[in-house]
Amino acid sequence: MDRNTFTGLFLIMIILAGSFYFLKPNEAEVKKAKEIEHLDSLKKAGVSPIQKDTTKTAVANPAVDSLALKGPFGTAITGTESSTVLENENLLITLSNKGGKISSVEIKGQKTFAGKPLVLFAGNENKFGLSLNAAGKVINTNDLYFTPTKTGNTVTMRANYGANAYVEYVYDLKALSNKVAFNINLVGLQQVIAGNNVGLNWQTTLLQQEKSIESEHRYSAPYYKYLDGDVNHLSVSKDEKEELSKGKIQWFSFKQHFFSASLIAKQAFEKGSLEVKIPTAPGQVKFYDANMQLPYAHTANQVYELEFYFGTNKFSALKAQGYDLDQQVDMGYWPLKYINRFIVLPVFNFLNSFGWNYGLIILVLTILLKVALSPLTYKSYLSMAKMRVLKPEMDEIKAKVGEDNPTLVQQEYLKLYKKAGVNPLGGCLPMVLQLPLVMAFFFFFPNLFELRGESFLWMKDLSTYDEFIRFGVKLPFIGDHLSLMCVLMTVSTLIMTYFNNQVSGATGQMKYIGYIMPIIFLGVLNSYPAGLNYYYFLANLMTFGQQFLIRKMVDDDKIHALIQQNKARPADEKKKKSKFQQRLDDYMRQQQQQQQTKK
Repeated sequence: MDRNTFTGLFLIMIILAGSFYFLKPNEAEVKKAKEIEHLDSLKKAGVSPIQKDTTKTAVANPAVDSLALKGPFGTAITGTESSTVLENENLLITLSNKGGKISSVEIKGQKTFAGKPLVLFAGNENKFGLSLNAAGKVINTNDLYFTPTKTGNTVTMRANYGANAYVEYVYDLKALSNKVAFNINLVGLQQVIAGNNVGLNWQTTLLQQEKSIESEHRYSAPYYKYLDGDVNHLSVSKDEKEELSKGKIQWFSFKQHFFSASLIAKQAFEKGSLEVKIPTAPGQVKFYDANMQLPYAHTANQVYELEFYFGTNKFSALKAQGYDLDQQVDMGYWPLKYINRFIVLPVFNFLNSFGWNYGLIILVLTILLKVALSPLTYKSYLSMAKMRVLKPEMDEIKAKVGEDNPTLVQQEYLKLYKKAGVNPLGGCLPMVLQLPLVMAFFFFFPNLFELRGESFLWMKDLSTYDEFIRFGVKLPFIGDHLSLMCVLMTVSTLIMTYFNNQVSGATGQMKYIGYIMPIIFLGVLNSYPAGLNYYYFLANLMTFGQQFLIRKMVDDDKIHALIQQNKARPADEKKKKSKFQQRLDDYMRQQQQQQQTKK
């Protein structure tokens, strides 16, 4: 560094030091600046400062609210967590002063698969609160400490913002009720809260209640209903988040397999979002997160009337609550859900009114179903018997025409069917008509709360699988156990398939396909409820019994004589063909012409 540069830097330092010394504020200016800073902090806290009286020589210090010194919700920021209990014949609800929320819910009279009290949610995994845009920042009431006041079976939780300004939750639990009336009161905050909406957030992790957590995953999801719309739900098999912006939302529900925690807004939520995640921690079924928006009108006392529902997913119990909560019970897709709701469920409730064991009720229900479907079963068997009698003639046609011309073979078959008066689809159509009723039970029994914890024979719980053998490890296709009822159902299906092949005269690949499907069902239904497999087992036995009786009633010789009589009749050329038959004949003719052209 040369001499000139050093001299310049030295002079700059002298100038800076002198300016700091001569330009610093005096004590009066410092005091005035501190007063201005103090007044600004009071304004931000929402407290009007007391103006000085300049006419007096002695000025007293202004009285400052202690809450304002700590900022918004000053006294509610810190505290010691405590609990308050609400209880009736159905529910045991624990309220926490931290967040003023429901921290846990026990459903009385219900037990987990391990015999413990059934608690829907508990602990720090459950968060509930309002998001308030106040004093320039977002405040979540889940982090505040409320002051509880209990009167009878009503608990009031209050968090003070300042003088005559507070957030208040009021919980009211009536006798013999599964609903908790929940009012939110925002008092004196009309000049504090910004915006036209108040956010409501509820997060919780539902705990395992049933023997099979895979089954609980299969039937657990967040549900919701728009004010003027249908009930919908998020995915049951994967993580998903959905924005609810198509209209006002009447309610949303954290649905588990057999229990629900729902929140109903009588004034409806403006919009919101729902999210579901599948946790990896043991004993946890689903993580749910709901963010809803409530309209805020900036009134001196803004009141929101809501209701919680904590209880079972028994169809009649949910229906009694109103608001279409019963649609959370999955009765299947159309038309299966209508069959279950308006046919199967009323019959089941009628049988249940006699107080019978549920194994006996399923038996009687299966008998009634088979009796109702017996005309279709008879027609199906008769059609298969006709096809069996025609089998020798069909083999002759195939040998005469040759296997290298399948179109011509089918055309000759159709001529034979027409002469004999046999409908080749006659055996399939009755089975197809029975299929919706059979499939309806696939949704009915797994979602039937009445079967939960009910035993029959060796099956300790008809709502879950029975463990005949437990492997200790999870095996591919079959899982970690083997259900005896599922095995019996599979064996009965294989036996019935064998006799059906004897009746229909099935050969080739069709003969063996019927044996593959029961093996597939063994892997699929092994983890399904014993009540469902019990029904399928009974249905197979009764179908076999029906076919045995029908076989005694049906004489193959008479069928053969009738077919020959139909074949001997002169063809009625004037008889008009159906449109379907005409299109089929045209199609066969075109296929035959194309094959001749290729040759």
